[in-house]
Amino acid sequence: MARSLARLVKGFQSITALPAVAAPACASLRSASLRTMAVPLPFSSKPRDFSLPNVSWGPEMLRLYEFYNNLCERETEGAEKRRGPWQRLPSYNRSLKYATGGVYLSKIIQSKARLFTRNMRNPGAAFEYVLFVNKEEQRCVCILQAGHLLEGPPGHVHGGAIATMIDTVTGTHASQLCEPVMTANLNINYRSPIPLGSTVLIESTLDRKEGKKTYISCKVTSTDGSKLHTEATALFVSISISHLLLGG
Repeated sequence: MARSLARLVKGFQSITALPAVAAPACASLRSASLRTMAVPLPFSSKPRDFSLPNVSWGPEMLRLYEFYNNLCERETEGAEKRRGPWQRLPSYNRSLKYATGGVYLSKIIQSKARLFTRNMRNPGAAFEYVLFVNKEEQRCVCILQAGHLLEGPPGHVHGGAIATMIDTVTGTHASQLCEPVMTANLNINYRSPIPLGSTVLIESTLDRKEGKKTYISCKVTSTDGSKLHTEATALFVSISISHLLLGG
């Protein structure tokens, strides 16, 4: 496989090395850009941020995104823009994976591994969401648009999908307060079903911290706050990276 990859990279390098038919100035710029590239052309050096708007976002999703995104900036008396109390958290579709015993997973598994909530190629098909955190108020808000692949009861979102998002939001919030953490307990009460395809708010609030333990409350509501869909409490425990590496 290493030889095949080497031949593939060599092939791409030979393609990029073909003489340019453009003017010498363009050829010079082209050569300079190639020298500054850190990876071969077929591979992107910039991961996609899945928390940014895409074509699948509905009007309500976009409206709430703009509302919270505007809170990320604060205008001073001199009409200058400064960082506000809220911050949008970027979201990617993979993270570094470790196996127990301090051994990396195989390169093949690493290359295919994807975060559970970001593993759909089609925008809007499953978990479509964006998170905003307010460290001053110790709050986190998630705007979730539930895609058609999350169906449980006919026409409504699967309870496991709701639990996944609650764990994602509260876990992200806890990691902002004392990273890294792992979920120790998640207690969920379902109040009313969430219609498939609808947009909801998932709000996470810090209850208290006791040593390595972080207690968080969470609720899932309609975007206007008139209906409570789900409420939950979560407990997270701070860990060290060596805990993951050693699998203990």
